[in-house]
Amino acid sequence: MKDDRSGLDRRRLFQVAGLGATGLLLAPRAMAGTFTAPSPVDTGNVENGKVKFPAWRNAADTPSSPPPAPLPPEQRVGFAIVGLGRLALEEILPAFGASMKAKPVALVSGSPEKLKTIAAQYGIKPEACYSYEEFDRIRDNAEVKVVYIVLPNAMHRLFCERAARAGKHVLTEKPMSITSKDGQAMVDACKAARVKLMVAYRIQYEPYNRRAMQMVREGKHGRLLAYNGINTQTVAEDGYLQWRHKKAMAGGGSMYDIGLYCLNTARFMTGEEPVEVFATMYSPPNDPRFAEVEQSVSFMLRFPSNTIANCFTSYGGRDDKHQRMNLEAAVIDMPNSYQYIGQRMTVMAREGDATSNDEQVIEPKNQFATEIDHMADCVLTGRDPYTPGEEGVQDHRLMEAVYDSARTGKPIHLAPIERLDHFRGAPPQMQDA
Repeated sequence: MKDDRSGLDRRRLFQVAGLGATGLLLAPRAMAGTFTAPSPVDTGNVENGKVKFPAWRNAADTPSSPPPAPLPPEQRVGFAIVGLGRLALEEILPAFGASMKAKPVALVSGSPEKLKTIAAQYGIKPEACYSYEEFDRIRDNAEVKVVYIVLPNAMHRLFCERAARAGKHVLTEKPMSITSKDGQAMVDACKAARVKLMVAYRIQYEPYNRRAMQMVREGKHGRLLAYNGINTQTVAEDGYLQWRHKKAMAGGGSMYDIGLYCLNTARFMTGEEPVEVFATMYSPPNDPRFAEVEQSVSFMLRFPSNTIANCFTSYGGRDDKHQRMNLEAAVIDMPNSYQYIGQRMTVMAREGDATSNDEQVIEPKNQFATEIDHMADCVLTGRDPYTPGEEGVQDHRLMEAVYDSARTGKPIHLAPIERLDHFRGAPPQMQDA
């Protein structure tokens, strides 16, 4: 005889609850009378293909962000990732998980083993995996709309031009190349092929840095007197020379790699272009890591409004990525400003007869996903990128002025450029990212 213990347990449960079979059938009807229909605050409503909820807290609390509204997978813009090094594997490919408008559909690498491994992890078809030599076959892959170049600096131009010839839009890591001449060639190649070119300046899409920029531009606390940026980190002493130590591959040392963040962000905060550059450099003698590229750079930028940017970058100091802005009536302090995560911002100002020290807390976003989605949005809508190739070329011109000044020991004077954000496109629609 079958021991139906589960049935026995159910019968006991009903008996304990005071419900026989009839009571169990009637219970849902009885319970239904005790509930009311949820309100729109709880259910929300659909507007233009997105779910929106009315505010459920009063004005004293920070409102919650709207729910994500990702495009269906078949409508997302396909990206090919060129180069499967640290940045691509640790940051860029994982960022597609937070993307609303893009998806990885192809990989390019010189390592067949890495191609096979990463393709399996991200569900990329074997036929969409390319070696560097066979990259041009990407022309025939209709899924690929954008090529994201994540290679050593000196390789950016070659793969940008190959991507343009294949009819693919280009997103390239910064710096866009190793010289302004190469950068301009990339701009020209993409214009000739009628494809878009964007430089991955993630800081210009990061919420804390964008908020600081808006505060500076609005002038609530008066004129910006000084921008102070520090970006330092160490490089291993393991006997292996990274490509960053080789001038032909990197273009320069700490200035090209991490000092560029200070340079580009100072331009982003002010919207202006420098009219004067002064710099000095140092490399420790007899250190093979710095036989071709510099270890440390200190540089000053003067802008038409007479805002002064004081910047320091080095491969010889413990990781520090800090910026501070001195305005007439406030100080904006931003630890971790150039980091991938962990941005913070404090605004110090007068408040009546006291001094306020207010920490601004903003919902963080994945910087790589945000810039990837902006590029995808440009492809979908036809608009130009906010950080186009021209933005990268200008940074190259200014870095060349930094090196000229350090070599000659004299300031370099530059022709003024009047219009704000002269090299940038229309501001990104961040709520869509």
